[in-house]
Amino acid sequence: MRKYFELPVLFMVTLAFTASMAIAKDYVIYSISQDIPMGVEKEVLRKNFYIDMGKNQGVAKGAVLDVFRVISVLDPYESKKRFNHKIKIGEVKILHSEETSSIGVLNKIESLDETPVFEIGKVMIGDIVTAHVK
Repeated sequence: MRKYFELPVLFMVTLAFTASMAIAKDYVIYSISQDIPMGVEKEVLRKNFYIDMGKNQGVAKGAVLDVFRVISVLDPYESKKRFNHKIKIGEVKILHSEETSSIGVLNKIESLDETPVFEIGKVMIGDIVTAHVK
Protein backbone atom coordinates (compact mmCIF):
# COMPACT_ATOMS: atom_id res chain seq x y z
CA MET A 1 0.00 0.00 0.00
CA ARG A 2 2.85 2.39 0.76
CA LYS A 3 4.30 2.18 -2.78
CA TYR A 4 1.00 3.32 -4.27
CA PHE A 5 0.98 6.37 -1.99
CA GLU A 6 4.56 7.48 -2.87
CA LEU A 7 4.04 7.46 -6.63
CA PRO A 8 1.25 10.12 -6.76
CA VAL A 9 3.11 12.31 -4.25
CA LEU A 10 6.29 12.08 -6.32
CA PHE A 11 4.30 12.90 -9.46
CA MET A 12 2.71 15.99 -7.85
CA VAL A 13 6.07 17.31 -6.60
CA THR A 14 7.62 16.83 -10.04
CA LEU A 15 4.68 18.58 -11.69
CA ALA A 16 4.96 21.54 -9.31
CA PHE A 17 8.66 22.05 -10.07
CA THR A 18 8.15 21.66 -13.82
CA ALA A 19 5.29 24.17 -13.88
CA SER A 20 7.29 26.78 -11.96
CA MET A 21 10.14 26.54 -14.48
CA ALA A 22 7.76 27.26 -17.39
CA ILE A 23 6.79 30.68 -16.02
CA ALA A 24 8.69 33.42 -17.87
CA LYS A 25 10.65 35.93 -15.81
CA ASP A 26 10.24 39.63 -16.42
CA TYR A 27 13.52 41.54 -16.37
CA VAL A 28 13.35 45.04 -14.93
CA ILE A 29 15.29 48.22 -14.35
CA TYR A 30 16.15 47.89 -10.66
CA SER A 31 18.17 51.08 -10.12
CA ILE A 32 19.04 54.40 -11.76
CA SER A 33 22.00 56.67 -11.07
CA GLN A 34 22.72 60.07 -12.57
CA ASP A 35 25.17 62.97 -12.49
CA ILE A 36 24.57 65.65 -9.89
CA PRO A 37 23.40 68.92 -11.52
CA MET A 38 26.01 71.65 -11.08
CA GLY A 39 23.98 74.55 -12.49
CA VAL A 40 26.17 75.00 -15.54
CA GLU A 41 24.42 76.37 -18.64
CA LYS A 42 23.57 73.67 -21.23
CA GLU A 43 24.71 70.99 -18.80
CA VAL A 44 24.11 67.40 -19.94
CA LEU A 45 23.22 64.99 -17.12
CA ARG A 46 24.09 61.38 -17.75
CA LYS A 47 21.97 58.50 -16.39
CA ASN A 48 22.84 54.85 -15.92
CA PHE A 49 20.12 52.21 -15.87
CA TYR A 50 20.83 49.00 -13.94
CA ILE A 51 19.05 45.95 -15.37
CA ASP A 52 18.75 42.43 -13.91
CA MET A 53 19.54 40.87 -17.29
CA GLY A 54 23.11 40.00 -18.29
CA LYS A 55 25.43 37.66 -20.17
CA ASN A 56 23.48 34.59 -18.98
CA GLN A 57 20.49 35.95 -20.90
CA GLY A 58 22.58 36.86 -23.99
CA VAL A 59 23.08 40.56 -23.24
CA ALA A 60 26.49 41.92 -24.30
CA LYS A 61 28.06 45.38 -24.56
CA GLY A 62 26.41 47.34 -27.38
CA ALA A 63 23.11 45.43 -27.23
CA VAL A 64 19.91 47.46 -27.42
CA LEU A 65 17.03 46.50 -25.12
CA ASP A 66 13.40 47.63 -25.37
CA VAL A 67 11.85 49.24 -22.30
CA PHE A 68 8.14 48.79 -21.58
CA ARG A 69 5.77 50.18 -18.96
CA VAL A 70 2.78 48.17 -17.80
CA ILE A 71 -0.28 50.32 -17.24
CA SER A 72 -2.94 48.55 -15.21
CA VAL A 73 -6.48 49.95 -15.50
CA LEU A 74 -9.67 48.72 -13.85
CA ASP A 75 -12.97 48.79 -15.75
CA PRO A 76 -15.33 49.78 -12.89
CA TYR A 77 -18.50 49.67 -15.01
CA GLU A 78 -19.06 46.72 -17.31
CA SER A 79 -16.80 43.79 -16.54
CA LYS A 80 -15.11 44.91 -13.29
CA LYS A 81 -11.99 43.43 -14.89
CA ARG A 82 -8.43 44.76 -14.70
CA PHE A 83 -6.63 45.29 -18.02
CA ASN A 84 -2.83 45.43 -18.30
CA HIS A 85 -1.34 47.35 -21.22
CA LYS A 86 2.36 46.76 -21.99
CA ILE A 87 3.55 49.87 -23.85
CA LYS A 88 7.01 50.52 -25.29
CA ILE A 89 8.46 53.74 -23.91
CA GLY A 90 12.04 53.59 -25.15
CA GLU A 91 15.31 51.76 -25.64
CA VAL A 92 18.43 51.28 -23.53
CA LYS A 93 21.89 50.61 -24.98
CA ILE A 94 24.16 48.39 -22.87
CA LEU A 95 27.54 49.82 -21.82
CA HIS A 96 28.62 47.00 -19.49
CA SER A 97 27.38 43.46 -18.89
CA GLU A 98 28.03 40.96 -16.07
CA GLU A 99 26.66 37.42 -15.72
CA THR A 100 23.22 38.44 -14.38
CA SER A 101 23.09 42.24 -14.65
CA SER A 102 23.91 45.08 -17.01
CA ILE A 103 24.41 48.83 -17.07
CA GLY A 104 22.89 50.84 -19.90
CA VAL A 105 22.15 54.38 -21.06
CA LEU A 106 19.08 55.79 -22.75
CA ASN A 107 19.27 55.10 -26.48
CA LYS A 108 15.83 56.33 -27.53
CA ILE A 109 12.61 57.56 -25.96
CA GLU A 110 9.36 57.05 -27.86
CA SER A 111 7.70 60.12 -29.31
CA LEU A 112 4.89 61.70 -27.29
CA ASP A 113 2.64 61.42 -30.36
CA GLU A 114 3.04 57.63 -30.40
CA THR A 115 2.55 56.81 -26.70
CA PRO A 116 -0.29 57.24 -24.23
CA VAL A 117 0.00 59.68 -21.32
CA PHE A 118 2.11 58.38 -18.41
CA GLU A 119 2.41 59.81 -14.92
CA ILE A 120 6.18 59.69 -15.42
CA GLY A 121 7.21 60.12 -19.06
CA LYS A 122 10.77 58.88 -18.62
CA VAL A 123 12.31 55.45 -18.02
CA MET A 124 11.96 54.54 -14.34
CA ILE A 125 12.66 51.79 -11.82
CA GLY A 126 10.32 48.84 -12.35
CA ASP A 127 10.00 49.23 -16.12
CA ILE A 128 10.19 45.91 -17.97
CA VAL A 129 13.15 45.23 -20.28
CA THR A 130 13.23 42.76 -23.19
CA ALA A 131 15.56 41.98 -26.09
CA HIS A 132 15.22 44.48 -28.95
CA VAL A 133 13.35 43.05 -31.94
CA LYS A 134 13.78 44.78 -35.31
